[in-house]
Amino acid sequence: MTITQLKYTLAVAEHKNFTVAAEHCFVTQPTLSMQIQKLEEELDAKIFNRSKKPIELTPLGERIVEQAKVIVDESNRIMDIVHQQKGYVGGEFKLGIIPTIMPTLLPMFLKNFTRAYPKVQLIIEELTTEEIIRKLTEGHIDAAIAATPLNNDVIKERVLYYEPFVGLVPQEHPLFKKSKIEVEDLEVEDILLLEDGHCFKDSVVNLCRTNKGENKKHFQLESGSFDTLIKLSKDGLGMTLLPYLNTLDLSEQDKAHLREFVSPPPAREVSLIYHKSQLKMQLIEALKSTIDGVIRGAIAFSDVEIISPLQKA
Repeated sequence: MTITQLKYTLAVAEHKNFTVAAEHCFVTQPTLSMQIQKLEEELDAKIFNRSKKPIELTPLGERIVEQAKVIVDESNRIMDIVHQQKGYVGGEFKLGIIPTIMPTLLPMFLKNFTRAYPKVQLIIEELTTEEIIRKLTEGHIDAAIAATPLNNDVIKERVLYYEPFVGLVPQEHPLFKKSKIEVEDLEVEDILLLEDGHCFKDSVVNLCRTNKGENKKHFQLESGSFDTLIKLSKDGLGMTLLPYLNTLDLSEQDKAHLREFVSPPPAREVSLIYHKSQLKMQLIEALKSTIDGVIRGAIAFSDVEIISPLQKA
């Protein structure tokens, strides 16, 4: 039994297809199939039911795969232990970032990080919070940047910054005449929102629920990006709420429609998160240090009221 055989087995279990699994393992399909067959012969057990389409794990195969995940994960940590002991900042590092943070934060730190740590192979994925939690738990990514708190016992959170919500209000809207808005002014059915799956939408809905005691389900319009929400708001279809960093690149004309909240403003907590058993701490520290260095000059809010994306009404 080899680690390579176990990795091939995990790939087939994940993709449910030998050809696709071989592509992800960068080997030919016959090579992968032969190694898995050798493993099954050694164990005298069938791991996969090949007669099913897509391929399914046998009941015993499910237990074997669960143990294989532990073995492969622990084997990968051997090099992490060596790197940590030597203080080496290099190697592959898989980072997930949620869609509402990626476009504003990534350009701020990526060039600085790659210049400071040229030996790091940074692999970045745009993922939802739900996908991030799953991939961190299963060991498919090393860390992530997401809105917190997540209240997950196996995930550690290191706060990077607090980002206030800012209103974008069309001229025809009643709140346009106010210099600052209050949470009590918000009507959730009047706010242009992101589509389901974006935690910023959940935070906005929770903000309205928490302060108004309402649980309204009817939304006039939902969109997949802040750019679209901005354009729709400018067309007079309603107000919207934006994270502070998304307002920095607006034109002066558009900034005239921004309305900050009275203090303390509602805000999201943005954190660098990772599994509690993570060993690539020298890489995590390097990433956090780089982001800390660039974010201080762009955002300096501390007197805020944190609205959790997972808060329940």
